[in-house]
Amino acid sequence: MKEIIDYYYHMEIANLDELDGKYHFKYNKDDYFFVFYNRLPEELDDIILCSKEMKERNIDCHDIILNIKGEVLTKVGDYNYILLKVNNILEEYNILDILDLNKKLILSENSSKLYRNNWAKLWSDKNDYYEYQIRELGLKKEKVQETFSYYLALAENAISYVNSTNQYLPRTSQDKVVVCHRRIFYPNVKLNYLNPLSFVFDLEVRDYAEYFKAMFFSQEQEETFSELEVFLKTVHLSLYGYQMFYARLIYPSYYFDIYDNIMNNDESEEKLVNIVSKAQDYEYFLKEAYFEISKYAPIEKISWLID
Repeated sequence: MKEIIDYYYHMEIANLDELDGKYHFKYNKDDYFFVFYNRLPEELDDIILCSKEMKERNIDCHDIILNIKGEVLTKVGDYNYILLKVNNILEEYNILDILDLNKKLILSENSSKLYRNNWAKLWSDKNDYYEYQIRELGLKKEKVQETFSYYLALAENAISYVNSTNQYLPRTSQDKVVVCHRRIFYPNVKLNYLNPLSFVFDLEVRDYAEYFKAMFFSQEQEETFSELEVFLKTVHLSLYGYQMFYARLIYPSYYFDIYDNIMNNDESEEKLVNIVSKAQDYEYFLKEAYFEISKYAPIEKISWLID
């Protein structure tokens, strides 16, 4: 890979380290990451445009480095890679930092291919696909077989909650669409959070909910509720926004991310153990979150969780 980087970017480097599938190196004291392009080809132009506009508005974002051909993508074997220049890679963003950044990233409705705000359809389509997979391919995945039905049911609850919200509540001008992320990790470090290859356009509550889920399942259960209290005292959402935030908390993206990796043979089923062992604790968190959110808005109750 050193030779590829040297040839396509005229960067002669001494050391190249692999970190979570990303190739990291230092050049002129700056950090660079050569990463696999794992998005749809038709999304690339909008990703580039988004990162360019953020730079023009002095909003921090990793720099996309062009190769010697003036192209964003560099072909290595059968795969495409992108070179990113990253500053302060381990700087962390908490929920208040996310709130502050979202004030600068409000989008007008347009035809970008990065929109992801039709949650009910996206989740329903995924459920249909997952059920097909389990029937056809999952017979040898014992831990998946034992746990799948529970998380599928949670997903169905989230879908029903979103459908109910969209049916009975109008989305308002307060319900902003902003630059969000396919996933939020915890700790929420700059390396991941400002990576343009993670950008999607969605309701701002997407990132808020994903942050709290990631925090909860990273051994930070008590701290998660404390930070949720601070967040709710600070944020100002519509009733629609509070309900969509709660729907997103219910949806078990944390399970399905690992499930996808297991089915692709990228991870062992043992990765599910931490998630499944905290299922009851997370139900309790959802119950407490409901009561805390209810101090600010009369959100819909899910009886089996709350009563």
